[in-house]
Amino acid sequence: MLDLKKIRDNPQWVEERLASRGRAYNLQKVYQLEAAKRALQTETENLQARRNAISRQIGQLKGKGQDVSALMAEMVQCGPQLQELQQQLATMESELLAVLAELPNLPDETVPLGRDEQDNLEICRWPDEQQPARKAFEELPHWEIGQRLGILDFDAGILVAGARFTVLRGAGARLNRALIQFMLDLHSGEHGYTEIMPPFLVNRESLFGTGQLPKFEEELFAARDDALFLIPTAEVPVTNLVRGEIIEEERLPLKFVAWTSCFRREAGAAGRDTRGLIRQHQFDKVELVWITRPEESGAALEQLTRDAEQVLQRLELPYRRVALCTGDLGFASCKTYDLEVWLPGQGCYREISSCSNTGDFQARRMQARLRRKEGRKVELLHTLNGSGIAVGRTLVALLENFQQADGSVVIPDALRPYMGGVEILRPQE
Repeated sequence: MLDLKKIRDNPQWVEERLASRGRAYNLQKVYQLEAAKRALQTETENLQARRNAISRQIGQLKGKGQDVSALMAEMVQCGPQLQELQQQLATMESELLAVLAELPNLPDETVPLGRDEQDNLEICRWPDEQQPARKAFEELPHWEIGQRLGILDFDAGILVAGARFTVLRGAGARLNRALIQFMLDLHSGEHGYTEIMPPFLVNRESLFGTGQLPKFEEELFAARDDALFLIPTAEVPVTNLVRGEIIEEERLPLKFVAWTSCFRREAGAAGRDTRGLIRQHQFDKVELVWITRPEESGAALEQLTRDAEQVLQRLELPYRRVALCTGDLGFASCKTYDLEVWLPGQGCYREISSCSNTGDFQARRMQARLRRKEGRKVELLHTLNGSGIAVGRTLVALLENFQQADGSVVIPDALRPYMGGVEILRPQE
């Protein structure tokens, strides 16, 4: 959520940063409600001060044996008036909060200007600056490879759940599990993250805290009989571990890693990626979350992104890093890097990780704060998150990048210990 003081003190700058996202955001409602709230707050405080003054005056006059009936009558009137003002103030604060909750984060000034993904800025490629060379044989998309190997069963997914669900069989299920274990071991063992196993269901307060509610409610799967939602990403429960907390500065940064299944309706993606594993209603992801000091969040984003890149490098998967432009930023992000893996079967790069700095945007919604060592000052934390990485899309990249002319798929060295020594997957007879 945006800082109301920043809006009040620098309205033109805030409007310009919001406009850089490529659409108009009308702040007039914010200005009107904020001005009315301040006026009402002043009136409330004046009445409280008057009531306190009357109370002191009554005490003084009684001590002198003087008549206080007129003051007592005024005191009686103050009570209902003050209660009414306080109710109006609470209503106005709720209205202002609702308006602010619909506004996205302000893009950092280092974010490239642009309207959509076409204006994103490529930063680098790995392992070199060239697009990966094509193989001498026809490279197939993962859905054909997986079906030939007998590890991806799309029909079974439709049978038991519906469209955009898939059953992984045999070596496919083991490969998915191997990827999860490999990523968790790398991040917790080498990168210094604390592993978390969070709930897969969360309440409305948690989704509000990280910015999914109220804006993206139609993309969530809701429980029928309880006020709970299936998580769209582990970012939600893990970041909310600090909701309402005051973290001592010496404990920072907090670095968490979590594997979860994730659930999304993909309401805005109708007709896109209808084949294969790229866009599923249920998918696995290993998520990285940082909780840090405000002055360190910029460097934290660079490190978090490098940690995610290590997964792709260890798996020998070619990728590129892209800085999202202002028009392509997510709702809660002030700066984002996407990692896009090369998919030879589709002849393009596709997003496999999105690493974002949300600044104090989520922390303000969650009231997650830090206490400084000197001066005991309390201020908002900064939060960051990134995929470390999307498991299903990694499986897709492995199938397409390590496919062989005979239809087999080679398992990269880093995964073989997690596959019981299996080095190659071969088509079923």
